[in-house]
Amino acid sequence: MKISLAAAILAVAVVLAIAAPTFFSFANQRDLVLANMPVLIVALGMVLVILTGQIDISVGSQFAICSVAAGVFAHMGLPTPLAGAAACLAGAAMGAINGALVAYVGIPSIVVTLATMVALRDGLRWVTQGAWVQDLPPDFQWFGQSQTASEIITIVCAAALMVGVSWGLRNLAAGRVVYATGSDPNAARLMGIDPKRVVFAVFVITGALTGFAAVFNAVRFHQIPSNAGMGLELKVIAAAVVGGVAISGGRGTVGGTMLGLLLLGVIGPALTFLGFSAYWERAIEGGIILAAVSLDALRVRSRSHAGIVSAQRA
Repeated sequence: MKISLAAAILAVAVVLAIAAPTFFSFANQRDLVLANMPVLIVALGMVLVILTGQIDISVGSQFAICSVAAGVFAHMGLPTPLAGAAACLAGAAMGAINGALVAYVGIPSIVVTLATMVALRDGLRWVTQGAWVQDLPPDFQWFGQSQTASEIITIVCAAALMVGVSWGLRNLAAGRVVYATGSDPNAARLMGIDPKRVVFAVFVITGALTGFAAVFNAVRFHQIPSNAGMGLELKVIAAAVVGGVAISGGRGTVGGTMLGLLLLGVIGPALTFLGFSAYWERAIEGGIILAAVSLDALRVRSRSHAGIVSAQRA
């Protein structure tokens, strides 16, 4: 999967280098990286959720609420770090609601997060009446630093989170617990693992990471839109699935998700530079998700068939 992704990324790069070399200008690459840093942070949480065999399609709505919350808290006079922490807590609280309903009530995650996606988005629209958060304090934008310093902080934090989650999944007992829960909850339970607690925890972590990403995105602008995060859920799920995270859980890596995000992150800008309508972006993303899920299903079926044949021969 990773080799195929790398080949696809290389092919897109070659086409852009020939047809639209200005795509690789420093300014465009910087904007592209900064625009995708929040997506990467949320995708890290989505990897954990999908590894446990669940899904969360409410992250876009959570992102909007956390963005507005950070701006409102800052407007009320809270220092930027405290406003950011409050937004992360708000995200964790929304994740806890999802996790409790999925893990302890037993409602399928697709149903729970579809309901919360709509309820949170419409609730925010009702509270704000569609108005944007304006008149933000000067020390909120760019964390009160220079633009360059703030951009470096954003990239370093996102990279540190990516490395930390990747290392933790490979080397910590908590990472093995996540994989075990997604692979076979019953077997995990026999090993002394509480699958419900694990599922609840990954939803809370994803909510907190969504709040974290929302803060880093919000400080880039003078105003905070109440409709932030539209389509975010599709991007992060696509990045994870295209990157090789099995939608059924139990298999996948952060590295593969990073490659998936890299491929998907250039589609929209690449279409613009090549002269195509950006409206094709979501259609292409949907097609890539369908192809990735289909290939994964075929791979699982092939392995199952091979296992049956081997058992019959034995």
